[in-house]
Amino acid sequence: MNYIVFDLEWNQSDTGSEPEAKEIPFEIIDIGAIKLNGERVMTEEYNQLIKPSVYHHMHKVTGNLIHLHMRDLKKGRPFEEVIKEFLSFCGTDFIFCTWGPLDVFELQRNMHYYKMTPLRDTPIRFLDVQKLFSIAYEDKKSRRSLEHAIDYLEIEKKIPFHRAYSDAYYTACILAGLDERVLENYSIDTYVLPRTRQDEIHVMFHDYMKYVSREFPDKIKAFEDREVISTKCYLCHKNIRKKIRWFSPNGKNYYSISFCPKHGYMKSKIRVRKSENDMVYVVKTSKFISEEEHQSIIRKREQAKAHRKSKN
Repeated sequence: MNYIVFDLEWNQSDTGSEPEAKEIPFEIIDIGAIKLNGERVMTEEYNQLIKPSVYHHMHKVTGNLIHLHMRDLKKGRPFEEVIKEFLSFCGTDFIFCTWGPLDVFELQRNMHYYKMTPLRDTPIRFLDVQKLFSIAYEDKKSRRSLEHAIDYLEIEKKIPFHRAYSDAYYTACILAGLDERVLENYSIDTYVLPRTRQDEIHVMFHDYMKYVSREFPDKIKAFEDREVISTKCYLCHKNIRKKIRWFSPNGKNYYSISFCPKHGYMKSKIRVRKSENDMVYVVKTSKFISEEEHQSIIRKREQAKAHRKSKN
């Protein structure tokens, strides 16, 4: 299997010049990629500018960041032509690798806009090297800039940052040096969601479980679903009793605590997200925690109660 490390640069509506196209808020204008073989040795590269067809004015912030102008992009090639060539470069047996979670999503959204054949009809598994860097070298939660990671690892800065090829190259350098065990922590892109209950995703990582649901019309319907609100021990596969029922301290994330007689306290977290179809889906993670973390969740629940009481 090959690793396709790629990076995208995109443009967006420049307020006052042209309106935003809802179907494609970010138009890809530059793609760069590095192919690594199974031993994570760099073998090939790809880079191409894309001629814009949606936004014809460069957003000021984008232009200043990536040092590209519309006159440069006019020399590019049409999106469909470039992406077909890029996918041919990828081959058939590969996994996408990116710095951060956005590029795989935006690639699919741009392809959908141009009515191209979807990459998959199910959610795509990929390696978020930004997350893997945090797992390997930091606290697993922080998300650092690419340049910070390059400085931390003392990798030579050969080319400027903030262009698709250079950022793909530096991301590939970081990926090449990661411990093999870290690569088990893959990410799941949700541009395409599970279609049925049977297609829903349940994945067990080293120290937590992740669940991605199908779409629901709204949050109320999602929380009526038994699988969404269940708290099953992912080690002994038995339903366990909730010590703290689902609550939300901020209206966005929901938490619960359950207790397994064999494995202890398990924290579950639900994030409700909007889909591309103006529906919602759920990402639920479950993880066994310490007594100290258990008490922290209790305090968070009490603070949420006090906040609601003060508002009423």
